[in-house]
Amino acid sequence: MHFVLRFLATAVAVYLTVNIVPGISVSGGWTTVLVVSLVWSVIITVIRPVLQILSLPITLITLGLFSFVLNALLFWAMELIVPGFDVAGFMPALLGSIVLSLLNWTIQKIV
Repeated sequence: MHFVLRFLATAVAVYLTVNIVPGISVSGGWTTVLVVSLVWSVIITVIRPVLQILSLPITLITLGLFSFVLNALLFWAMELIVPGFDVAGFMPALLGSIVLSLLNWTIQKIV
């Protein structure tokens, strides 16, 4: 049950992010939003920790700012995986990943 609530919170955060950040669009309605939230959850739990370990020297040199770039690149890569999810460039991906993380954290703290 806890997993379902977290997944729905991520779906709401994705929906709000698409509506807040210019340059990010979803065609296909709620189905695409649910697929994006599922793919983002998998990326965050499986792929990002491995990439964080591999990019640890760069992250240390940049005092942690490279983690924002890594999140933006992963967010932008979802465009290749999920049909109907479009990101217009790196800056919308950077802003979208930050907004999505903040919204997801806020919603999960409330729930």
